Amino acid sequence: MPIAIYALALASFSIGTAEFIIAGILPNLARDFDVSIPTAGLLMTAYAVAVAVGGPILAVLTAHLPRKPMIIAMLGVFVLGQVFCALAPSYGWLMAARIFVACSHGLFYGIASVAAADAVPPERRGAALSLFLGGITVANVLGVPGGTAIGNALGWRAAFWAVGACALVATLLVVWLLPPGKPQHERGTSIRDEIRALRHQEVYMTYLVIAVVMIGVLTFATYQVPVMINVTGIAQEATPIYLVVSGIGTVAGIYAGGRAADWRLMPSLIGILLIQAAAYALMLPLMHQPVTMGIALFLTGALGFSFNSPVQSRILSAASAAPNLAATLVSTAFNIGIALGAWVGALWIDHGLGYASLPMVSVGTSILGAAVAFVSWRLERRTGG
Repeated sequence: MPIAIYALALASFSIGTAEFIIAGILPNLARDFDVSIPTAGLLMTAYAVAVAVGGPILAVLTAHLPRKPMIIAMLGVFVLGQVFCALAPSYGWLMAARIFVACSHGLFYGIASVAAADAVPPERRGAALSLFLGGITVANVLGVPGGTAIGNALGWRAAFWAVGACALVATLLVVWLLPPGKPQHERGTSIRDEIRALRHQEVYMTYLVIAVVMIGVLTFATYQVPVMINVTGIAQEATPIYLVVSGIGTVAGIYAGGRAADWRLMPSLIGILLIQAAAYALMLPLMHQPVTMGIALFLTGALGFSFNSPVQSRILSAASAAPNLAATLVSTAFNIGIALGAWVGALWIDHGLGYASLPMVSVGTSILGAAVAFVSWRLERRTGG
């Protein structure tokens, strides 16, 4: 595997940690800013909305610019944004800083995923994307638990400083290791070509699968630390250990998903989503004891992110003639689901439905995502696409 993909994976690790670190430091943020936990959770929603909206806009505005400088520029914005987050004097300023950071997120993942896919032969695309996206899974293993531990020990601001320092190292490695590569638009492709590539049902229905599934994943994941504290009875200081267990599951899941994407993409995707629904259903009785909660977190961590590589491989394959906007909209689809998931979780809790029943949402969205994927696959086979 080209070494430049490892540099991109480190950058992905930094950005993934920054997005999801809010879940780990949620109680500390709520206490310091004197807001409720659901209100603090909206920091995740706002970030995701900004990614969903800002990524495609920036993709269109920067389509004529070369790929490597844009990747570096987005990482520079991200590093500066972490400084703003660490220095935020109030909840409103932290919200503004998070939105600023989010401006770099969607475009980075869109351009960098195409760069990673272009760096290997087509038959290794799933493996390359799983390595690049592995940065997000390692963020769940080390970044979010590590940031949570730092936040518990030194205050939540220290967590943002740590993420910023890691991102700065990643930026320097990308500058050094990533070759200039191909321009964003080659062979005469244009924004019209990029938009035309979105018309394939394999592209837009896969976006729908992503958004629907991520609603359920984030409905639980955003509030998993309060669930552990209030339902399972785990001390706040011990929650990073359980986040590590969940993160180890995500590493195993995304690796398996990458291999599955290179084997039989659509049957694997549908199977992953159905097993994911079963894992969240199993969590309902298991979350009441610390040991069984650890098992449930491992399973849902593995299955909650194992569909990433299959959906990205499908979209990049269907939009291969003009992939940049399509790839950026992958991040938009993910973050629409993330935003809605954090918001649905906040509504669920505010309306008295309780932390213990949050996985019910995840069961429903996983089944619905599998149904959409199945319909799309049938259409693809019927048309010979």
